[in-house]
Amino acid sequence: METGKIEIPGHRLDIDVDYLEGQLRALLEIASPTGYTDTVVRHVCHELERLGVEFELTRRGAIRAKIPGETKGGARAIVSHLDTLGAQVKALKSNGRLAVVPIGTWSARFAEGARATIFSGGGSFRGTILPPKASGHTYGDDVDTAPIGWDHVELRVDVYAPGPKRLSALGIEVGDIIAIDPQPEFLENGFIVSRHLDNKAGVAVMMAALKSLIESQSKPPVDLYWLFTIAEEVGYGASAVLLPEIASLVAVDNGTTAPGQNSAEFGVTVAMADQTGPFDYHLTNKLVDLCKANDIRYQKDVFKFYRSDSASAIEAGEDVRTALVTFGVSASHGYERIHMHALRSLSELITAYGLSDVEIKRDVNPVGGLTGFTSQPGQDDNPHYVPEYEIEHVEEE
Repeated sequence: METGKIEIPGHRLDIDVDYLEGQLRALLEIASPTGYTDTVVRHVCHELERLGVEFELTRRGAIRAKIPGETKGGARAIVSHLDTLGAQVKALKSNGRLAVVPIGTWSARFAEGARATIFSGGGSFRGTILPPKASGHTYGDDVDTAPIGWDHVELRVDVYAPGPKRLSALGIEVGDIIAIDPQPEFLENGFIVSRHLDNKAGVAVMMAALKSLIESQSKPPVDLYWLFTIAEEVGYGASAVLLPEIASLVAVDNGTTAPGQNSAEFGVTVAMADQTGPFDYHLTNKLVDLCKANDIRYQKDVFKFYRSDSASAIEAGEDVRTALVTFGVSASHGYERIHMHALRSLSELITAYGLSDVEIKRDVNPVGGLTGFTSQPGQDDNPHYVPEYEIEHVEEE
């Protein structure tokens, strides 16, 4: 190991970047807004079968795959979500167009001009989301001053439909799911521009890491689970996919590169906290140490308006250590941009983590005594530290 690297167990494996890109391309071709994920679930399950990985599905379709480790208890899990943003039909309008509402949280600003597919009982229909005043030849400057919001856009369906009766006759109904075209571009310089990179890219990262681990024939120290959830964009995520033996959960998702943020489109961005609070101190620092030890570029960030699969697991009452590692994305929930360097770096980190030794052996049991419990620096190792209760006692005397 090179001088200056931290000596901790675990080493990164080589990543098949062509496979990673191929998986991302295939995933982006499959529409999977929350509530319409069966097809993408089948795709991932077929790929897991091809790789020889055992898996099982929850009732609604969350995937739980596993690479067996030396022991079962204190297992680790990696999680990404298969669902994306989308929309639903809110009403059939008198002008033959559709009022829409969003699936997930995203701005109508990025919906304007989007090509889309409506999945209805009568089949699939294509269309475009537009503001009511979309023609500059008709409305002039009013096109530029129209308000922004979901109440100020409509979906023009590419069929003859002068009114709602015709739409109904075609089988289009209130509540039908709408998928937004990703329109991906893979540039030769490594940049990738598309909608829905959140979190199709995270899934591709996991698949590439999984493939590398299998081909290396390396056995993790504990069972290593690969979780793919189907409702993260609406807040449920990993709330109902964990098992009691899973002690640690690492979410793979996007990190926002914007003014005031420390995320980057290169390397791994390790999240220290999101809107639900700090991530687990020990698991997060282990991931940072693995980056240092394995020469993986990284940076840390804190996200104020952000939640992930790990948040839904904690809110569901799961007693697991959580962490979030991300690929930096520009314009999240809009026309997103990422770089292959970050995706490869994340896959490398996942392999290093999966093969690293277990430091907190107490985590094999859900509860226990003080023996083996963790400690944090800055207090017990500080000779000048005086606990608050001792200070109060002195003042009273």
